[in-house]
Amino acid sequence: MTQSVLAASEQAEKPARAWLRALERTADISRNPHRLLSSMLEELADRFGGAPALLSDRECFTYSEVLARANQYTRWALEQGLKKGEAVGLLMTNRPEYFACWLGVAAAGGVVALLNTNLVGPSLSHCINVAQPKHLIVSGEFVDSLTTALTGLSCEPQIWMHGASYGSLPRIDHYIQELPANNLTDTEKPKLSIDDVALYIYTSGTTGLPKAANVSHARILQWSQWFAGMLHVQPDDRIYNCLPMYHSIGGVLVPGAALASGGSVVVRESFSVSQFWNDVVRWDCTMFQYIGEFCRYLLHAPQGSNDLNHRIRIACGNGMSADTWRLFQERFHIPRILEFYASTEGALSLFNVEGEPGAIGRVPPYLAHRFSPVLTKFDPERAELVRNAQGFCIPCATNEAGEALARIVKDPSQVGSRFEGYTDTGASESKLLRDVFEPGDVWFRTGDLMRRNEKGFFYFVDRIGETFRWKGENVATTEVAEVLRAFPGVKHAIVYGVKIAGAEGRIGMAALTVDGVPDLEALRQHWVQRLPSYARPAFIRLQDDFETTGTFKYSKNELIRQGYNPDLTADAVYFVNPAMQALHLLNRDLYERIQAGQIRL
Repeated sequence: MTQSVLAASEQAEKPARAWLRALERTADISRNPHRLLSSMLEELADRFGGAPALLSDRECFTYSEVLARANQYTRWALEQGLKKGEAVGLLMTNRPEYFACWLGVAAAGGVVALLNTNLVGPSLSHCINVAQPKHLIVSGEFVDSLTTALTGLSCEPQIWMHGASYGSLPRIDHYIQELPANNLTDTEKPKLSIDDVALYIYTSGTTGLPKAANVSHARILQWSQWFAGMLHVQPDDRIYNCLPMYHSIGGVLVPGAALASGGSVVVRESFSVSQFWNDVVRWDCTMFQYIGEFCRYLLHAPQGSNDLNHRIRIACGNGMSADTWRLFQERFHIPRILEFYASTEGALSLFNVEGEPGAIGRVPPYLAHRFSPVLTKFDPERAELVRNAQGFCIPCATNEAGEALARIVKDPSQVGSRFEGYTDTGASESKLLRDVFEPGDVWFRTGDLMRRNEKGFFYFVDRIGETFRWKGENVATTEVAEVLRAFPGVKHAIVYGVKIAGAEGRIGMAALTVDGVPDLEALRQHWVQRLPSYARPAFIRLQDDFETTGTFKYSKNELIRQGYNPDLTADAVYFVNPAMQALHLLNRDLYERIQAGQIRL
């Protein structure tokens, strides 16, 4: 590491200060039950009015302009007769307007369903059906995606276009321009509490199709203020954000943390390896939000003229491996990296304030009673937690991997420890575990395996269940398998994630049994039209039959162990050649080139 980066790292503040700021900034949330983020924005606009708030190449908003646009969306929702708790779907690309839209509708009592812009067909219709929205706001660029989902809808939302016309559908961007932008009076606004649901944010959880997690106004404030404290955001800070705004991090946490402190956010529509550092320098950013996968892409990119011309003082995110961490920090001269672990559903979060490479967090001893998870022994073969003779779970030893559990505490003041569940009560109940260490106790199941070392640092090991993570997205194997089985001739499909040399997460692979000789190109086109890019299989393995367990469940363990190595199976294995976008038979030479990173998937 260079002397300048080393010096900056050594001068980093003591971890206790970051924890103290975060605790102080979140302490008043429960004491002010009717103060929402929209209320706070009114105060911020009075203080920072003309200062930059949300910036992009498409549009830029000052604090006053964000508030004005949010007010217009609030009035639109009220004019439509939207009642408290009724949903509005939002299918829009990353842009400042996105934040103003959901903030304004939520201030009217609506619940905004943040729809994944990668989804098409049945996947998109499923997510819309989960929310049952009264209205659906759609950017012009996603009309084609929406049309693939319309036949699968079980509801009839009023569709509003934004940024483009489509048939006779109304244009919401034109409509709101006619509405007043001044602050609403107390008599105009509905009486809302921080306990009311503001957003539906979709998560695949550990199994099945995406579920809509309830996100209250309280959690929005908790995320915003906590990270503002952890990052020590100042008015002159600019956070570069190229993460999807339909996720909790890109759409809520980053803009909330910046605006809560008078700072600003630079919003890019999507991540670009070639433009990342150019953007950071051009917009004079001091922070950026990452996922480990895109840090790896940047690390392997050719050297650029702006790699070291930036003013970045901290990078915040999750999923950065220890080897990437050290090389990334040294190559790009990043003074500080703040890795964290959290879930949209809530109940548990971890923070690596000390900057220990590869760790997802460490809880100071003086806060362990409030925040520390318990790692419990897990049997991977039976896919269940191990219980002792008394029927209670067994805590893991130091450095032993186990599932992380977080205790559910009924304390209104501990907003960050809440589990707010999903729209599906059955799915919510499945995340809770009872009588864990004593009769009557209730714990939240993270579905993640972790280990804790002698120094108290937690390390992510793997996900439990049917979901794997690729390119920062959770891929539900049951959903992918369902799409593959819908192709003519496919009898059975087992979908799983396999490791790729030099990559974080797991990439998709599917083992299939088929009738006759399949048309592989037609199969590839089939899944391209029905699955988002990150969920599409990179490898296909054709088998005569599948091994099943004693309870007639498909056994994946051996398939995962063999991966895509052609030497470990006599089955035909195909891979999607990224240069030609076609399925090619995998041989030893191609396998070695993939392993060496010469072919990137």
